Amino acid sequence: MDIDAIDRRLLAALQKEGRITNAELAERVNLSPSACHRRVQRLESEGYISGFVALLNARRLGRPTTVFVEITLSGQADELLEAFERAVTTVPDILECHLMAGSADYLLKVIAEDTEDFARIHRRHLARLPGVAQMHSSFALRTVRQTTAIPV
Repeated sequence: MDIDAIDRRLLAALQKEGRITNAELAERVNLSPSACHRRVQRLESEGYISGFVALLNARRLGRPTTVFVEITLSGQADELLEAFERAVTTVPDILECHLMAGSADYLLKVIAEDTEDFARIHRRHLARLPGVAQMHSSFALRTVRQTTAIPV
């Protein structure tokens, strides 16, 4: 299904303010509330909207340190990749894991309290991930831009 300009306006509004009421959203995109509700339901059922979440402030929750970890595996066999990916999903400190093309096989985004906490995460979790041959960690000094909004 193709999405039209109204669908794009709905998606853009919901990305900025996910708690907006259906009535406010309908007014913003110039639809009746019932038509707005039907469109949002369709966008959800067709996979354009994958869910609604609250975005938490990691700093306020005592996890201000972001570390990007490049992982190179010892091989590329499907079994090794699958084992690595399964293990990564069990580590709550890993916010993102991306299979990469380039110098590393995977790029992880990890949050921690501080450098000591990252050392604990490294020892207990990262160093025990299956098939890891090399690991390079880079600490973010400051976040210049962070968004979850996808251009629509």
